[in-house]
Amino acid sequence: MMKRTGIERDAELERRTVKVGDWSVTAWRRLPEVDDGAPPVVCVHGAGISSRELRPLVAALGEHVPAWTVDLPGFGRSTKPPHPMGLPALADALAGWLAAEELPPACLAGCSFGCQLAVDVAVRYPERVGSLVLIGPTVDPMARSWPRLLAGWLRNSVREDPRMAPLNVADYRDAGLRQVLASFRAAMRDRVEDKLPHVSVPTLVVRGEFDRMVSQEWAEEVTRLTPSARLVIVPGMPHMIPFRGPEALMPIIREFAADA
Repeated sequence: MMKRTGIERDAELERRTVKVGDWSVTAWRRLPEVDDGAPPVVCVHGAGISSRELRPLVAALGEHVPAWTVDLPGFGRSTKPPHPMGLPALADALAGWLAAEELPPACLAGCSFGCQLAVDVAVRYPERVGSLVLIGPTVDPMARSWPRLLAGWLRNSVREDPRMAPLNVADYRDAGLRQVLASFRAAMRDRVEDKLPHVSVPTLVVRGEFDRMVSQEWAEEVTRLTPSARLVIVPGMPHMIPFRGPEALMPIIREFAADA
């Protein structure tokens, strides 16, 4: 059973909480002043973190199109399950939230591990998804090991916006060590490369020029494996483009979602 449980406003974003199965799921949105019928863009966070790092992009997008970002169960302001949720359960919760909010087929904009969740929803719940944007898609099969993941994270971190670090710390604290580690394990185990050929919606793959967690070769392979996909490189950007450069990313997503 799914029903709305609360609505609040916080600065320029509206915070909404709905019931999805056993969980209360919180999301943030911004709606444009003029509704021209554009499909909603739903931003999906990565492993271990919440919607905090995606809200700058939602604020920028929401001036032009309906824009959302959601805290999946276990993260941010959403319910903390008694046991960590794996990728299929998180994807089920995301699909359930889309249904609870009664959104039309959305443009799912996943970031990092959020790309894997968005792909899973697009394959298993195609009626909920109109298009995909995969921002810094993980995980490269050639780097599917903890040492390589950590090395990429360390190399990339020097180019990220330093204001993001305290947000990451807050996210890890809120989620707890078990859920954070479980989300990284889920990312590592998920064979997204086997799912990409089954994506049936237009897809945009986005990579930052200086992303050290997602290689150019893997971004090109994601594009090749996914039907109806194209690749865009954002100059000067690291892995977390939604936080570092929302103004650069917003028009790219807006134009793609409208065309798709």
